[in-house]
Amino acid sequence: MDNLRLVLVFALALVLLLIYQAWIDDHPLEQPATSPTAQTTEPQAPPSTGTASVPPPTPSRETSQAFSESPTVAEPIEVQTDLLRIEISPRGGIITSVWLTDYPLSADDPTQKFRLMDPDSARLFVAQSGIDLNIDGPSLSTRDVVFHASASRFALADRRSSLTVELTSTVTKDVELVKRFTFERGSYVIAISQELRNSTGNVINARDFRELRRAEYTDPNAPRFVYTYTGAVYYSPGKKYTKVSFDDMKKEQLRLDVADGWIAMIQHYFLAAWIPPRGTQETFYSAVDGSQYSIGMASPVVSIAAGTSHSFSSRLYVGPKLQDVLSTLAPGLDLTADYGRLTVIAKPIHWLLAKIHGVVGNWGWSIIVLTILIKLAFFKLSETSYKSMAHLRQVAPRLQALKDRYGDDKERLNQAMMELYKTEKINPLGGCLPILVQIPFFIALYWVLLEAVELRQAPFILWIRDLSAPDPYFVLPLIMGVSMFIQQRLNPAPPDPMQAKLMMSLPFVFTVFFAFFPSGLVLYWTVNNALSIAQQWYITRAIEQAAGKRNR
Repeated sequence: MDNLRLVLVFALALVLLLIYQAWIDDHPLEQPATSPTAQTTEPQAPPSTGTASVPPPTPSRETSQAFSESPTVAEPIEVQTDLLRIEISPRGGIITSVWLTDYPLSADDPTQKFRLMDPDSARLFVAQSGIDLNIDGPSLSTRDVVFHASASRFALADRRSSLTVELTSTVTKDVELVKRFTFERGSYVIAISQELRNSTGNVINARDFRELRRAEYTDPNAPRFVYTYTGAVYYSPGKKYTKVSFDDMKKEQLRLDVADGWIAMIQHYFLAAWIPPRGTQETFYSAVDGSQYSIGMASPVVSIAAGTSHSFSSRLYVGPKLQDVLSTLAPGLDLTADYGRLTVIAKPIHWLLAKIHGVVGNWGWSIIVLTILIKLAFFKLSETSYKSMAHLRQVAPRLQALKDRYGDDKERLNQAMMELYKTEKINPLGGCLPILVQIPFFIALYWVLLEAVELRQAPFILWIRDLSAPDPYFVLPLIMGVSMFIQQRLNPAPPDPMQAKLMMSLPFVFTVFFAFFPSGLVLYWTVNNALSIAQQWYITRAIEQAAGKRNR
């Protein structure tokens, strides 16, 4: 019975923690709320100009429909770097398509690259930037202006370290907008500047905005039977890393003034994030238009004198969740590799896994080495647990005899069992508590192996060509099931026949369950089981030999 309780407590705690983590991801404890002090700042124009303030940016329905209903003004402008292939729409200068050339869509076809952004209405994911302004009259927006470039295709030359693509548009007769996209070799960061040239005789009030917009859809390439968050997030020094799910956007619009923060749309392994200049206060906002969801930011309003110009600048990251890279771009950006509440444990585990990979050069062997190191770290705790199980195994016949003697008299049976435990100096919880201590580390490792983009399509050996995908031939889950069965045989058998049957079914249940898990996770569990079997067999054998010598 104690053995059954041990396994059931472990399994139940594991499942509850996973469910709780997924629930927390979808229902943050602190929802972003509008406060009196978190309103959009709208400075009034100088009285002499008679200009009106610039209203808060809101995605226009006309712009949203342009992706699904309106024909393209012209062919998209194509940009090719060593890491990215991008299409920029002349309408609004919107980044509508992004392919990551270092990341194939599938391991079976490395020629087809993963597409992160797409203008198709069903899979919409775009990055837009522009300027809202007024010139002594109604407010204007550059959302739908048409840009022109010197060419329709640009490519980063072999010996060049950077590439700048310049787009120009005439907003009005005397106002010109120049948008520049600067790409660096070996980088997923795009530096974007918007220069507004004022050739009017009046002061222009203007602010720039940057948005990420996507439809709510399920990626067909996402892993099955595992949960990963897809939606908007932002970071602020006060609230830190905060999720804004699509359901949150439906319930309440985000309006928050933030300095030194950023916004992003994330999905499994990849993200797009707008990073404003340091030290500037931005207004974060969200909007919903039918099936399209936006999170954006807008700069403070600036006044541009007649005959002068002003440049707004920001950076856009579009690429994989490479934590060592993201941590250098902005505070907290590496948190988009979302480990949930166990980040404090998961980040060191990921760091150690990456260091091991730097030595062994294979992510599968790195997982094995990491498993061995974790097992060594918990060696003494496991030893305590296995010793307790070994002692329980020794007294199992006497426990069965007590049950046969007292039958259905539960009170006397429990008293007799407690006396036996006291006499033999056995702690019935001694095998349970050490394992419970290890559960947070297992959950943290689960999220590391699930979120680490480095494991995406990473091969191991033989038939395992992708550690982030299930074993195609179910070999690892079967080995894991056999190892679980062997480990179970080393434990004391439950005295109750029904409990014994339930215990016998657990290896089969877990085998089916793990058949749909990423093979990297199954590899960890299998190796951990094998090490546990070796340790438990050695401890059990030593205790039984010692008991045999005492009985001679």
